[in-house]
Amino acid sequence: MTVGTMMTRSPEETMRMGEMIGEMLEPGDIVALTGELGAGKTCLTQGIARGLGISPDLQVTSPTFTLINEYPGGRIKLFHLDTYRLSGPADLEEMGYEDYFFSDHVMVIEWAEKIKSLLPDTTIYITMTYRNELCRDIEIAGHQEKCKRFINALHEGGFE
Repeated sequence: MTVGTMMTRSPEETMRMGEMIGEMLEPGDIVALTGELGAGKTCLTQGIARGLGISPDLQVTSPTFTLINEYPGGRIKLFHLDTYRLSGPADLEEMGYEDYFFSDHVMVIEWAEKIKSLLPDTTIYITMTYRNELCRDIEIAGHQEKCKRFINALHEGGFE
């Protein structure tokens, strides 16, 4: 498994990192986000949406109560899933998650640890750790060559 760790020092940097990730994502990619409340998962997702070319006029918010939000209009449609309120994988199985996971869109999942057993081997895992008011440690991991490219591109983009 390829693993890379870097830090962001502001919400703007977290969003910029997300934007860079979004620019590299391809149809069918799944990004699994984990981290405590306030770690910046939604901020990173907002950046991913911008990197996918989704209009800044569309407000990207956490779908905690709706479970899933769809954002069209970019080069790839974004599905944004929040599993915070789920008790586990069985809850997601009831809603037919396969239609979302195995599509030609990008799927970003907040609180992905709750459904890890359902995630395919090609999933890109991003763990966000709250360091202080502004700083976040961000770990990117996955089994495919794509993760290595993401990590290298982010390092080249100034993230350490």
